[in-house]
Amino acid sequence: MKKITRAMELIAASRIIKAQQRAQAAAPYARELTRAVSAVATFSNVEHALTTEPEEPKRAAILIVTSDRGLAGSYSSSVLKEAERLAEKLRSEGKVVDSYITGRKGVAYFTFRRRPVAASWTGFSDQPSYDVAREIGERLIGAFLADTDEAPSESVGDAEEPAGVDEVHVVYTRFRSMLVQEPTAVRLLPLEVVEGTEKPAEEEALPLYEFEPGASEVLDELLPRYVQSRIFFALLQASASELAARQRAMKAATDNAEELIKKYTRMANQARQAGITQEISEIVGGVNALADATAGSE
Repeated sequence: MKKITRAMELIAASRIIKAQQRAQAAAPYARELTRAVSAVATFSNVEHALTTEPEEPKRAAILIVTSDRGLAGSYSSSVLKEAERLAEKLRSEGKVVDSYITGRKGVAYFTFRRRPVAASWTGFSDQPSYDVAREIGERLIGAFLADTDEAPSESVGDAEEPAGVDEVHVVYTRFRSMLVQEPTAVRLLPLEVVEGTEKPAEEEALPLYEFEPGASEVLDELLPRYVQSRIFFALLQASASELAARQRAMKAATDNAEELIKKYTRMANQARQAGITQEISEIVGGVNALADATAGSE
């Protein structure tokens, strides 16, 4: 078992560098896309469905990013606890919650508890691709654009037509460092653009933007890409966090195995030593008994 856990530790250590590089490589694209969306949303008066706040939100969707495999410590359970906390908060506000899951651990968690899952994706937690992020983004955008009044009270299974929702949240593990990975919940829809919203000073001239073919058409193209890039970035962060958690868990398992090996080796030596001592005592006792019997006969 020690050899197995040591091998898994080394594999996770070799993959985590690549996962970090992928997450860092995706950051510039997400940053520039955020700036482009910010420019359109800030300096145009166009209202878009993905940026419009509903007056009375009734239904919310939560995308929970878990792992496909175990042996990663509390990685998946921490994400699920954060998702449960968010779900309770949304239910306390009077909203129905739909669960969207990535990773076999999350699917197993909901299946065991017989809870409905709106949609699930598995088989890519350690190496996510943009195609998967695009598929997830299209499904969530479709649910957000659908009419919530026609949605049932609870969603069941991977339905072809997603139930309409008023909000979309993502719960994933943010990679801070090799030692720190924290579960994070963010609201994805309606969009909250955080860059480019500061008001310029009175003496500063406002920038002049021209949108071709138009601001509405630009938003139609940029906003879905923005959502997909956010999901892809969350998947990459979760992948790096999963590998770091697995490396740490396997190192702890290897250290525990070494301690057990030392403990049981010591116990085996003590048992062997006690057995030898007992055999010597029996031989000496037999020799003494034989000597006494010989002396008595004489």
